[in-house]
Amino acid sequence: MTFKKYIKAKLILEDGTEFTGYSFGYEGSVAGEIVFNTAMTGYPESLTDPSYRGQILVLTYPLVGNYGVPAQTINNNMPEHFESEHIHIAALIISDYSEKYTHWNAAKSLGNWLKEEKVPGLFGIDTRKLTKIIREKGVMLAKIVFEEDIPFFDPNQTNLVDEVSILKKKTYGNGKHKILLIDCGVKLNIIRYLLRFDTTVIRVPWDYDYSGEDYDGLFISNGPGNPVMCVPTINNLKNSLKDDRPLFGICLGHQLTALASGAETYKLKFGHRSHNQPVLETGTNKAYLTSQNHGYAVANESIPDDWFIYFENLNDGSNEGLKHKSKPIFTTQFHPEASSGPTDTAFLFEVFIKEIEKWKE
Repeated sequence: MTFKKYIKAKLILEDGTEFTGYSFGYEGSVAGEIVFNTAMTGYPESLTDPSYRGQILVLTYPLVGNYGVPAQTINNNMPEHFESEHIHIAALIISDYSEKYTHWNAAKSLGNWLKEEKVPGLFGIDTRKLTKIIREKGVMLAKIVFEEDIPFFDPNQTNLVDEVSILKKKTYGNGKHKILLIDCGVKLNIIRYLLRFDTTVIRVPWDYDYSGEDYDGLFISNGPGNPVMCVPTINNLKNSLKDDRPLFGICLGHQLTALASGAETYKLKFGHRSHNQPVLETGTNKAYLTSQNHGYAVANESIPDDWFIYFENLNDGSNEGLKHKSKPIFTTQFHPEASSGPTDTAFLFEVFIKEIEKWKE
């Protein structure tokens, strides 16, 4: 690769550490929270995951871009191979960029995609050193600077969910089970999984008053940022928890359900962002590999008596799921729908549907 044709830019961390890299995306300064993901594949899915809103994403796998970016085809009113219609990361940091790509479904290069979406990207960064800094000191603010300096920006102080949620109600499918999906930044593969089970998925905004809606099951999606920012969603969920209709929450949806129940959340030192997070189903000897992307967790000591820990993380013991003791309500911190990553826990969607069928009897 000829480096001369690439413009240099600086990555500056909140602690003062500086890295110099080469731009292969949009040439514009940007600030956000810097995080890392250790997955080896799946950058089209990760970049379009709304949960990354406001974050500068570091990919630890050294070679990125070699299979390009898929062609965008629409199925069930959703783009295939992507988790939303647009890139949501603030910027991308990698070690080695593959200018040349090859894949039967590739339509463009990663660099061109970033430019189209006005998202900066730097390569030539020592991502191993950078990741070790984040692991040792924790996630921190960072900025990419081209010419003019810009201030740091903390995305966790803003309501990121309001930026990524749908603006008005949208319906998918025409099945017999009506699922109301609260969109806090939903990954589209969640909707794809739900549609496998003869469902109608009614997707509504994060702050939507659904008290008058007719539905058989409630789903609370993933999403970005600090869960305490979603006050309207939490208040709506408090009313839903008085009901006995089935409820399933994933990632941010798990945290919001926990907050509505009276539990508390806290920020992890450097989060869980990978394809290989091991979780244990409590009370069993069953362990699963899961795909995860979150920076906050539910505090186990704050969980009310009418709930129990459904899953726990085998690396650090943090909470990975909740289940109500008497109602068909459960949540997971991890992503059963994966996209990308392992689908060991995809059976939980079927568990949710079976609870709906029981409730309708």
